[in-house]
Amino acid sequence: MQRLAQSARSPATRSSIRRPYSSESGLTGPQDNAFNREREAVKHHADATSDTWRKLSIYVVIPAVLIGAANAWTLWNEHWEHKAHDTPIEDKPEYQYQNIRTKNFFWGDGDKTLFWNDKVNYHKPAE
Repeated sequence: MQRLAQSARSPATRSSIRRPYSSESGLTGPQDNAFNREREAVKHHADATSDTWRKLSIYVVIPAVLIGAANAWTLWNEHWEHKAHDTPIEDKPEYQYQNIRTKNFFWGDGDKTLFWNDKVNYHKPAE
């Protein structure tokens, strides 16, 4: 009889005796309170929501970024093709409001700004 009682108390036997639908949250006894039930509900909601955002990130955001990158690349190439047919930068007039220098910059030759780009910017030296 005692052997039967010990086998009934073993974990394998206890788990098979347990009622499968005793509680929706899986909590029993003192653990089954409003706080723990709400935590379980929050975990379930977080699982569902994070799965939704993961799918959105993979199936919407990544293709949108790739399409945007392809669009930017084609516009960049079209811009430089257009600039290649433009008049040379040395032949363009320099207006009195462009490249005003009251004193030289303390870097380089003193004539070019910090963000100077030789392909776009041009300054005729003082004559």
